[in-house]
Amino acid sequence: MKFKKTLLVTLLGFATSAFAADYDLKFGMVAGTSSNEYKAVEFFAKEVKDASQGKIDISIYPSAQLGDDRSMIKQLKDGALDFTLGESARFQIFFPEAEVFALPYMVPNFDTAKKALFDTKFGKSLLQKINQKLHITVLADAYNGTRQTTSNRAINSIEDMKGLKLRVPNAATNLAYAKFVGAAPTPMAFSEVYLALKTNSVDGQENPLSTIDAKKFYEVQKYLALTSHILNDQLYLVSDATLEELPADLQKVVKDAAVKAAQYHTKLFVDGENNLISFFEKKGVTVTKPDLKPFREALKPYYNEYLEKNGELGKQAIEEISVLSK
Repeated sequence: MKFKKTLLVTLLGFATSAFAADYDLKFGMVAGTSSNEYKAVEFFAKEVKDASQGKIDISIYPSAQLGDDRSMIKQLKDGALDFTLGESARFQIFFPEAEVFALPYMVPNFDTAKKALFDTKFGKSLLQKINQKLHITVLADAYNGTRQTTSNRAINSIEDMKGLKLRVPNAATNLAYAKFVGAAPTPMAFSEVYLALKTNSVDGQENPLSTIDAKKFYEVQKYLALTSHILNDQLYLVSDATLEELPADLQKVVKDAAVKAAQYHTKLFVDGENNLISFFEKKGVTVTKPDLKPFREALKPYYNEYLEKNGELGKQAIEEISVLSK
């Protein structure tokens, strides 16, 4: 963060601009300028500028200009970056038990996700660790879409997943989803997915509806199964080094703006998902809704793996979140 002390020098006719911000801050993000995430971060920056009466100016660096999400979280920790977005589950790179937020079918909806993070003993403890060990404050949480499955054949039940060559990111939970429902997990760089689908090098992929739309996967995949296997969120994160340098009134401005931005962020994704189903159908995509109970049952062995890795903390996480889902 660059703090600019305003100098009022009038004797020689020199003065800093009356419109100069006192605090020039940076917000790094992975998503590009056409994304819902970017729209929400723009909203946040404007809200902060307006509410601070121009004292805080936030510059946005989209499209991973400052590195990937892991790198930017580390930059926040080191005080080299002011703000970024990050999934709750992304913190498993520091605290393995945080993987619970990405376990397939663990979190059925965003309301449960928020309660799991902010209201349970497990979630509050994780937030405390993020703050005390990484020197990062979680300002707010936003819904960022639910992962669904597209394919070159209809998926009406879990039986139709068997043998499906499914592109997934090289992440444990996504690989587990494909493996335990009977598909053939196929890790692949995201930039290669469209061509792989077009040439049938893979049979399908899984992503939120907004990504399926943005990358035009509906052009090369004519079946969409609403498997709803992993819910994605985005935390609005600030470096404590930044927050602590702001006076109390401006800290409140930042915190309040983040809550409003997260609400707007969530609305963009919810409204978008509601509209995209009919959009895909108009594009000739057949949408199916398989019974998800067999999918959930199939993932139970992976929950056992999670428990083996995380012991009592893992048990606490699953028990507390499961209660919220009932």
